[in-house]
Amino acid sequence: MSEINTNRSFIKTVLTPWKLNLFFLKKLPMAFLAGIKLSHLNEKEATVTMKYKWLNTNPFQSVYFACLQMAAEFSTGIICMAYLKGSNAKMSILVLENRAKFQKKAVGKLRFHCTNGLNIKKAIEESISTGEGRTVEALSIGTNEKGEQIGEFYFTWTFKPK
Repeated sequence: MSEINTNRSFIKTVLTPWKLNLFFLKKLPMAFLAGIKLSHLNEKEATVTMKYKWLNTNPFQSVYFACLQMAAEFSTGIICMAYLKGSNAKMSILVLENRAKFQKKAVGKLRFHCTNGLNIKKAIEESISTGEGRTVEALSIGTNEKGEQIGEFYFTWTFKPK
């Protein structure tokens, strides 16, 4: 099995705020509008932040659940992208399933942290080496500025060589 690594150039690019905003404007405009920021990314983990504001609010004075899901998904998906950019393989990548457990009202500055980078890497490597599709479940934990958990967000990613 050939081993893949994250693409350092890609990581450096997306960790540059104005370059990430350009990426959002081109590929994920709703993430730009919701105020999603990438604060940390490496081969093992990613951290995404978002502030409660008028554009991502709901009628209950908290962040709309779809915006929470978007930020959490990005914390898992950006790791997938970093590994795929680090390989020469042409892959199809999709979210097969997602589920969430909400524990607390989402207000203030929110943080979404995923630590499943090595599991994602393994699934991509297996898909490349076997030529078959693979899935991996990634978890993003959402917390508020007090460090209290606001939710758990699970995303099942699929990888299949083209």
